[in-house]
Amino acid sequence: MHRFLVFAVLTVLLVAGPAGARGLGLGVIVGEPTGLSLKLWTAEDRAVDAAVGWSLDSNGWFYFHSDYLFHSSTLKEEIEGGLPYYYGFGARALLKDGDDSRFGVRFPLGLNYFLGDGRFDIFVEIAPVLDLVPETKVRISGGLGARFYF
Repeated sequence: MHRFLVFAVLTVLLVAGPAGARGLGLGVIVGEPTGLSLKLWTAEDRAVDAAVGWSLDSNGWFYFHSDYLFHSSTLKEEIEGGLPYYYGFGARALLKDGDDSRFGVRFPLGLNYFLGDGRFDIFVEIAPVLDLVPETKVRISGGLGARFYF
């Protein structure tokens, strides 16, 4: 599992490229999953996010997802009081010992509110998930979180 986690983090960083105007955000997410949240801006209206943690779906699942996101407004509009929405696509993995692991694609939709000068955000998202392995099944994930930008 450690090799998978290292591979996943490197993939997110390589795909993302250099950080955009907002930089890198690190924080927490509560819900499905519950754990750490990372967001790296690649342009004024685009970002890559990832979350690692534990799934509340079943006991013992290690959760990982990464998404490419499109945002509805610019940083200036967000700081001046806008409530932008975002949408995107990505991948999700639920890992468990044995053959019980699940892999699929997800399609997040969320709201992102920036506080103050944009160094802190609060977000809420819901994401339909289409599991592809070991069986095809539609599920829902989502959560509430906050991040601080460096």
